Formats: sequence, structure tokens, C-alpha cells
Amino acid sequence: MVLFWRFLGVSCVAIGSVGVVVPLLPTTPFLLLAAWAFAKGSERWRDWLLNHPRLGPSIRAWQTARAIPYRAKVVAILSLVFSLALALWLSLPPLALALQVTALVAVSAFILTRPTAY
Repeated sequence: MVLFWRFLGVSCVAIGSVGVVVPLLPTTPFLLLAAWAFAKGSERWRDWLLNHPRLGPSIRAWQTARAIPYRAKVVAILSLVFSLALALWLSLPPLALALQVTALVAVSAFILTRPTAY
């Protein structure tokens, strides 16, 4: 079972790393999942992830205070606005736009109501 947790953790780190450079692919949720999987499969790899200079602060902020870093909030909200602007520019059908707006408002509310980590 330990190998499964390690595999899941490594897979999530890989997907999260791709999300750093691919727009709209989330990074942090995959890294949070990786930290959880590593806690079950490899304490050493979990420690590496939590102490990573670029990835660790966001994970630790979420685990300790359920907080989202300010910069991550700004990037997330701007990405959501950009995706809506793109949908409007592409003239998506009204039902698709309504569903997208509903989802974007819900995600924005979640992000903006979490504590901010600086």
C-alpha cells in the first residue's frame, strides 16, 4: 500500500508541476493531494514537499490556517475573469454562459472567503 501512496503523491506533484506553466490547470490542489498521499507513503517526500522553497509555503498555509496566499488569490480571480471574457468573446450559447457564470461565482466566493496568507 505504501507504493500506491508514493505513486499517487509523485503523480500529483507531476500534474501540479505541469499546472505551473499550463494556464487553467490548477497546481495547488494537486500539491495538497500529494502532501496527503506522501503523509501515508513517505514522510521524507512529504517533508521535501512541505519545505520546498516555491511549493511549500502555499501547502503549509492551507494545512495550518486554511489560508490562500494573496498572490494565488489574485492570479486565480484574474484567470476566472479571463475565462469568462474568453467565453463572451467566443459568443458561447446563453445556457453555457449561465452555467459558467454560476461556477465562476461559486469558485470566486470560495477563494475570497478563505483567509489570506502573506
